[in-house]
Amino acid sequence: MKLSWVKTHWLIKKLFSNYIWDIPNNENKVYLTFDDGPTPEITNWTLELLKSYNAKATFFCIGDNIKKYPEIFQKVIYDGHSIGNHTFNHLNGWKTKKQIYIENTNLFEIERCKTFANFETENPKLFRPPYGKIKPSQSKILRKSGYKIVMWDVLSEDFDNKISPEQGLENVLKNVRSGSIIVFHDSKKAFSNLEYILPRTLAFLKEIGFVCEKIT
Repeated sequence: MKLSWVKTHWLIKKLFSNYIWDIPNNENKVYLTFDDGPTPEITNWTLELLKSYNAKATFFCIGDNIKKYPEIFQKVIYDGHSIGNHTFNHLNGWKTKKQIYIENTNLFEIERCKTFANFETENPKLFRPPYGKIKPSQSKILRKSGYKIVMWDVLSEDFDNKISPEQGLENVLKNVRSGSIIVFHDSKKAFSNLEYILPRTLAFLKEIGFVCEKIT
């Protein structure tokens, strides 16, 4: 994913107010999110680190990765985190026809249901467009079918190999507020930055009394 801002501008939030950019609250709750998994080793590493801080998060998964790694996907659920739809093949909505985009989103749900055919699980209808790029026509259909379009308030940029881990951490610590939705990636591309940023972010949030919750 990539859009160019680290802290989402208030004007963007106002213009696209039918998307969720943050979740304001008076309880010092913040919302960690992870895109592009599940990924062998990296998602498990992320889950263990979250558990050590008693932190909950939301994982916006790619359907094809669920198909490849169902056991890791199941572990995300069993550990008490929320799952969101990130399309089946990580499609760029701006470059994809409406029908194909919606079909790809539906493929994700089919794969999720197959993986959990014998289990009762919470199933919040959360959707994050890959790259943050989605056409109004695509968004309208998804919202009509019950999806919440979840964007972000703070972007760590862990996926960007041109920034240092220290810069990625600064992106988060300087901009996080109560209610922030923060984006990380449990992917191979992001791991060299994530490995540095995430533990320090969790330690910082704990120190200042913030609670990490999942989106429902």
